[in-house]
Amino acid sequence: MSSQTLREARQYEEVYEKLIPAEERPKFHLSPRVGWMNDPNGFCIYGDKYHMFYQYHPYDAHWGPMHWGHAISSDLLHWEFLPAALAPDEFYDKDGAFSGSAITLEDGRHLLIYTGVMKRTVENGQVKEFQTQCIAIGDGVDYEKYDANPVINSDLIPEGSSKTDFRDPKIWKKDDGSYRCLVANRAPDGSGHLLLFKSDDCIHWDFEKIFAKNERRYGLMWECPDFFELEGKGVLLTSPQDMLPEGFEFHNGNGNICIIGDYDSATDTFTEEKVQAVDYGIDFYAMQTIKTLDGRRVMIGWMQNWDTSGAHDGKEPWFGQMSLPRELSIKDGRLCQWPIKELEDMRSGKVECKDALVAATQDLKASDSESIQGGVSFDGVKGRCVDLELEVKPANPDDMYDRFVISIAADEKYHTDIVLRPKENIAKIDRKFSGSRRAIVHQRRAHIPWNGDSIKVRIVLDRYSMEVFFEDGLYVMTASLPTDVSCDGIYFNTNKDAIVNIVKYDLQ
Repeated sequence: MSSQTLREARQYEEVYEKLIPAEERPKFHLSPRVGWMNDPNGFCIYGDKYHMFYQYHPYDAHWGPMHWGHAISSDLLHWEFLPAALAPDEFYDKDGAFSGSAITLEDGRHLLIYTGVMKRTVENGQVKEFQTQCIAIGDGVDYEKYDANPVINSDLIPEGSSKTDFRDPKIWKKDDGSYRCLVANRAPDGSGHLLLFKSDDCIHWDFEKIFAKNERRYGLMWECPDFFELEGKGVLLTSPQDMLPEGFEFHNGNGNICIIGDYDSATDTFTEEKVQAVDYGIDFYAMQTIKTLDGRRVMIGWMQNWDTSGAHDGKEPWFGQMSLPRELSIKDGRLCQWPIKELEDMRSGKVECKDALVAATQDLKASDSESIQGGVSFDGVKGRCVDLELEVKPANPDDMYDRFVISIAADEKYHTDIVLRPKENIAKIDRKFSGSRRAIVHQRRAHIPWNGDSIKVRIVLDRYSMEVFFEDGLYVMTASLPTDVSCDGIYFNTNKDAIVNIVKYDLQ
């Protein structure tokens, strides 16, 4: 039987969802049914549908007491909302049902595992937040919390590790039928480590080992871990808080990292080999993956940034969206991401420009001042729901441009820029002219070792976002866009003559 708290949330979202026109949402990125969305939760296949749960505050467009929102899809691009799955309605989760994951049990029931948050006063009078791992079991729509929650309590945490930073359980089933659960925790040195628990039934859990250690290298607390095997390697994804920059690989604040290494399944031993950023843009966090029925590993992240997510009008009917689903592979030892192939089924209205000249703009100097003034546009190459494939090369192979600028979501006043600087091996995204009225993070740079004079870029736009794929997906830069959807121009600028090949599709 659902609680009064959950019934009220379900009634609220059913009423207020109707006040949000479909054309005021992203077309093919999941947004909250109403109110606030952050981390993806419980990304899975159950029955014949993909399920996505998400951190959710239905009552306004700012973070609040965390519920779990719920949506289903047949293709990961078109979503149908279901009633909220969880609400903070028990003593152990009264201050929030935080992030987690999901799995199908042997008997066909659906299990959600999540972090229950409870604040309580400790000996010195301070109020502290305690986090434990809890489960709810259901049928894909309605879920009952387990009578003996929490199932992973603080007494299972290793000596010296934090009892207040203990969250975001990621569950999976092993070939022998047993289960593992990876939980983010803070180590005695103050930085993150990931704890591994094991179970035969998903209900009774034992601590197995410390699975991975940060040792103060990549930020402090590691959030939202995901682990899987891919092409003979173990792949660990996590989102560190409080990162320090390292060149253009990692940026300040809340980031995302991928660790690729060897994994011995028999002993659950993961040996780190290579560390990289997952997304080099502004808005990407808390990614989760699934293995599709046809064997692809697909990742979705929260397309926002904790350092900027408070800078919006809370009176908006919704805030937050998920990224494009991305197929993952390993290429040259790096994690490679590419838009899910189902996106190509949405393509229509092909426009192609072959060997088109973009003439140098005299006042486009090698500075940070981008402008669409004097930029080139091409007939039919515009829009805010588009899939754009672009190849850029110098008109004279002996006279390479210093800077090539692609301006999207543009009109005479507004534009967001993708800047290619091949001599420096730098790509930059810049949304300071996108219509934002706050001095939030507007720029990011990535170091991309381009090979040769030809640079290929794929840009996917969906009303309020852009996702830019370089080098066939070896580097990705993502940003949400506040620009009014009426700004649909796409312009090209260069400081030296360049030749472009463009294939542009509308996404219907």
